Amino acid sequence: MMAHATIYVGCTVPQLLRGAQSRIFPSHSPLGVLRHSAFCYCTGNGTIKSKRKMDHLERTANNFRQEVITQAKVCGITNESETVKRLRLAIANKDFTFKAGQWVDFFIPGVSVVGGFSICSSPGLLEREGILELAVKHTAHPPAHWIHTECTLDSEVALRVGADLHGYQEGKGNRHKLGTAKLYYSAKNTSELLFKKNILGLMKAFPGKIWCCFHVTQQRSQICKELQPHITEGRISEKDLEKHVSNDTSWYICGPPPMIESISKLLTNIGVPRNRVFFEKWW
Repeated sequence: MMAHATIYVGCTVPQLLRGAQSRIFPSHSPLGVLRHSAFCYCTGNGTIKSKRKMDHLERTANNFRQEVITQAKVCGITNESETVKRLRLAIANKDFTFKAGQWVDFFIPGVSVVGGFSICSSPGLLEREGILELAVKHTAHPPAHWIHTECTLDSEVALRVGADLHGYQEGKGNRHKLGTAKLYYSAKNTSELLFKKNILGLMKAFPGKIWCCFHVTQQRSQICKELQPHITEGRISEKDLEKHVSNDTSWYICGPPPMIESISKLLTNIGVPRNRVFFEKWW
């Protein structure tokens, strides 16, 4: 997919920062039975309508995923905010790889529900240090609840990579060429703007190529001087986005279903074709 500009709109961990073959569990492992068939991946754009909340495996049943599962050990847990933990996972299998933009099925011993979390570290970190990172928001969903209340250093889990969009597109003879990346990132307040220092660092390292506008909707404290030039108070609006509309711009939305639906309608209103808008029906 050729693109002069790429616009990311999100209210969760930005996909801009996210980064597979893996080994099968030994037969004695309690997670050895957690293997599932892989299906061809097809991306979908449309309105999300559901009368009940589906779990991760049900929601992503038609997404491509690796057939094998690899073991991982928790080697670091840090608080990115009051509601989000960053989980560092040591991957012993040298053949385990992923590409930027992929997520993992997350298997926990003793927890029947399988989690699904976006990878927030780069493939380079895995290559250099054998480390993969996830950012997980605290919810009542069993896998997220376990990470926030029971997970400790040296806890053992299992991972399976899914949704390799880049490989899917290359298979059709297309190659992605990044022109510029512009990120609109919304959160309740600046403490919930995860990885803001990383994003500011990327903006400095790639001036004119990477740009971000942070939005806060319920800010109560004073905003630090470093962030002030990049902060807008209030929700992401039609006025914010309409100046970026062009025939060669692709739009990526990341967030909970109501936010995705709202931004999708907004983009339709300003004339963005549906085939230029991409998102995951994730939550």
